[in-house]
Formats: sequence, C-alpha cells, structure tokens
Amino acid sequence: MTSGAPPAPTTKTGEDLDAQVRAGLDAAIAQLHEGTRVWSALTLTQRRTLLQRVRVATAAVAEEWADAASTSKGLPPGHPLRGEEWLSGPYAAIVALDAYADTLRALAIGRSPMDGIRTGTAPGGRTVVRTFPLSATDGLLLSGYTTEVWLQPGVDAATARREAGLGQRDPAAPGGVGLVLGAGNVTSIPYLDVLYELLAFNRVAILKVNPTQDALVPIFERALAPLIGPGLLRIVRGGGEVGSYLAQHPDIDHVHITGSDSTFRTIVWGPTHTPGAAGAATRRRRAGRPLLKKPITAELGGVSPIIVVPGRWSDADLRFHAEHVVTMRLHNSGHNCIAGQVVLLSADWPQRDAFLNALRAAYDRAPSRPVWYPHSRAKLDAARSSYPDAAWCGGGTRALIETAPDDAAALETTEYFSPVLGVVSLRGTGQEFLDAAVTHANDRLVGTLGANVLVDPVTQRALGDGFDRAMADLRYGTVAINAWTAFGFLTPTATWGAFPGGTLADAPSGMGVVHNALLLDRVERTVVRGPFRPFPRSVSSAARGYGLSVLPKPPWFVTSRTGAAVCEGFTRFRIDGNVAKMAVTLVKAFGA
Repeated sequence: MTSGAPPAPTTKTGEDLDAQVRAGLDAAIAQLHEGTRVWSALTLTQRRTLLQRVRVATAAVAEEWADAASTSKGLPPGHPLRGEEWLSGPYAAIVALDAYADTLRALAIGRSPMDGIRTGTAPGGRTVVRTFPLSATDGLLLSGYTTEVWLQPGVDAATARREAGLGQRDPAAPGGVGLVLGAGNVTSIPYLDVLYELLAFNRVAILKVNPTQDALVPIFERALAPLIGPGLLRIVRGGGEVGSYLAQHPDIDHVHITGSDSTFRTIVWGPTHTPGAAGAATRRRRAGRPLLKKPITAELGGVSPIIVVPGRWSDADLRFHAEHVVTMRLHNSGHNCIAGQVVLLSADWPQRDAFLNALRAAYDRAPSRPVWYPHSRAKLDAARSSYPDAAWCGGGTRALIETAPDDAAALETTEYFSPVLGVVSLRGTGQEFLDAAVTHANDRLVGTLGANVLVDPVTQRALGDGFDRAMADLRYGTVAINAWTAFGFLTPTATWGAFPGGTLADAPSGMGVVHNALLLDRVERTVVRGPFRPFPRSVSSAARGYGLSVLPKPPWFVTSRTGAAVCEGFTRFRIDGNVAKMAVTLVKAFGA
C-alpha cells in the first residue's frame, strides 16, 4: 500500500553486490526450492495447523511489534496515534490468519470457502459476494460496516463457489519460489503478502524487507518462525541492489512488489539513473521487450478521490465527515497509498463553505506527528512550489490546497505520499454532480486503487439506481461508501489491489490482488459500506436501512481521544477472545 516513495532505487544494481552477499542470497533461494517440496507434501489440515502455529508466534510478539513500529515512526509512548500501529500491524495479521484457517478448514472437508456466504448482484450483472461481517463478533465490534467483493462480469455465483480456493484446490501443485519486495510504510503488508503468495499460489517466498522496516525484521522472524523453519520463507534486508539481484535471479519464478510506480518500471524495463540507461529502458518499453523475464504482480498506489455528494447535513455531520476526510489523509502521516488526496466538492452545494470550514479546523487541530517517510519533505516542497497559495496547517506541516479543475493537474497526477490534501470543486448537484465527479475521478486522477464516497442516507435513497450505477462506473479496486477504503485493506475476506486492466507498460496502481482470504477467483473490486453517522446518531440512519453503528467514533480516526487504547484492545481481543477485557475496551470507545 505504498507508492510515491521512495522514487525508484538508486544507481546501484545487482551487479554492485559483493560475492558474499550474493552467496547468501543464492543459498536462501536454494533452501526455498527445498521448501517447495515440503509445502507440496502438506495436507490442507496440516497447513491449517501450521497457520495456527504462526498465529501463536505472532500473538507472542504483538505488543513488541506495535511498539517497534510506533517508535520507528516517531510516535513515543503515550502518543494518541500509536493505535494505528496495533490495527495496521498485529491486528491485520491475526484476523488474516483466522480467515485463511477458516478457508483451509472448509476445503479440507470438501466444501467451498463460499459455503454459507450470501451472494447478490450489482449493476452490469455482476455477482456480489458478501464478505463481511461473517461472524457475530465482527457484526458487533464493527457494526454498520460491510464489505462485498464484486466479481468480474460473466462470473455467476455457482462458478464462483466452485472456483474459490485458488492454489489450495490443488495443494500438491508447486508454485515455485516468489520474491516479495516489501512495503516500507505499513508493517503488516510484507507479512500479508507472504501469506497470500503461499496460500493463493502455493509459492514459497523470499521477503526483502524495505529498509524503513529493518527494526521489524527480528520481530517478523519470530512471528513467522513456523514458516522459516521448514524452508517456506526467508527474510533478507537490503536496498535497491538486493532487490534488483533477486528480481533478475534465474531461480526466482515470480515477483510481487508493493511500492512505487517508478520502482515497478525500473524492475520491469530497467534502470533510468543515467541518460544511457534511461534510453535503453525507453526502447525496451516501446518494443515491448521487458528486462524482467518472469511474471510480476504489484500494488502501486495512486491519487485517491473523496467524492462528497451534496445533501442536507447537520452541523454534527459536517464535523464528523471533516474528521473522516482528515483521517483519510493524515493516518500514518499521509504515507499511505490510499490516503485520500483530492476532495471533489459541489460548487453549487449550499453547505460547501460550512464543510470547508469544518475541514480546515479538523485538519489544523489533528495531533501533530513526524513526517517520517523518506523523500516526503521533497514532496511537500513540490506541493509548495506548485501551489504557493496553499494553506499550511498543523504548524506548517500540512498543506490544504483549494484549486479549480483547470489548475489541479499537479494535485491529481502526483501521489504526494505526505500530508497534502486538495479540494477541487465541480458544478452541479444530485445525479449531475455525482456523474461528473465519477468521470473526473476516472479520467483525471492517476491510479485505480481506491475511491471514497460520502453521501447522506436521504440523498442516497433519492438517487436510487443512479447512485448504484455511478458506483459501478468508478474504475477502482476498492470503493468505500461512507467509509475509508483502508477498511477494505484491513478486512482479510475483502480483496485489495488495482482495478483490473493494468499492464507491464501501464500499471499506475499495479496488477493483481492480495488478502482475499476466501481465495476468490476473477475478482473485479471490493465495495465497503459504512454508517453515515456514528452512535447514537446512527439510529436515525439505521431506521432507513443504512446501518447501525455502536461506535461513537471509529477508533482509527486521528481525532479519537481513546483510539490508542481501543485499537490495542481490539487487537488483544482478536488474540485471546477475552470478553471481559473487550467490554472495558468498548467503554473506552465511548470516550472518543
């Protein structure tokens, strides 16, 4: 889930590695080839048992994981945003392991992972798989939130049930050795990518950790020790030269990267750090002759829109969703590939100015934190240069750019990967505005990873089928309605990745999906739905059929006063199921 950071590696390539480092990498790959035979020999039940051992090992390091991640990002003990690292680290790992274990259990007894899961239809004759909540616990803790996976047109429910399972439908078929080039921003990403390689494709993996996460390597090694022992995983450190050497290694069968588009292009077409190298890479690209001679999948980020559909909002609605937008931008200090970057507003909305006032206030008062990711300062400087009239909030650390569509090119084509939030106003109200905003997002914003839509229940109902059609028209791998697309990232039974259609020559947000714990085939997108209002105001929305939330404020909001304690409590409950402690956590949630 990282992109825009850092720009494609360095002037170093695999040829710059010394002999000892190369020998160590070669040995690791050789051990993994032995591991492919071990994995192929395991039954589905044995694989599930292995995942349960990984769960125990991961639970044992959860607190250390969250602490190391927080500290590495400049969040000291007691900082109100340390809860982010509980949710996006060990929480994401534990819920994924549980979901994969459920899938393996179903397959082991001859059932489909989709058995017992409701399906439906979406515009265009698409089949919908309702992937969250799947338990009473999910329905309570995250009430009001749902996810559904839309399959590609032409895939019916019966076919989907029959095909669910991917590599685990033929567990003895070896998938070879994969290279996972880990993300540097969110600590669960490399962990989850390794699991998906193993379970979706029967591929053992060598994980090269991004240098920003070197402090997590000892923790990953303990958490994933049950995979490392039998040769199913090796973890290595290093910069671009190590990644280059591994990607081109003849005994690596597949590459998966979570990173920037520039890094992806360097891997596929070759380096561009000198005029000569750049020319050669360009010629290869034009001729369709990639330097990389093996398959690659990727998650590369993009510029995510936040479409605010005009309606009649209360003052509390304006404040809540201003904080919602600010969370989309400032979570992890903006170092997220799906950090909302461009707010699309109606110029004709009578409450436009009131919403902007609430947005400026929330953006300014959100807790301060370091801008820690490499090269992010340069991205802030670029925003300052492109938009000298931008407002700088949070003590001058956050840019808020209000601009007309004709002047929005830099904002809409540069993934700033830092605290830069833009507002672009379009004409119209109702369906006219919504259709214009969808077209603008599809055609003007770089990337197809995630789009967010905020709409009040009365307006959504009035739009009716027109709203549903507009959501289907959004060409994004995750669409979140009254939620942030990060909820889809965090939900293991949802899918995560670019909208289908990326190619080696043009993959602004990548190719393929990850997570997908039901192991669904031929996926198009995930749709997340959340409550427009928090508790207790969600009661009025629920009465109209738009979901009841028991949370007064989602704990991942950057403005949540108790977010750190609640996110930790949620994670500990997922680990041990202690209901009494969870009750205490829910009480804390009401202090948000």
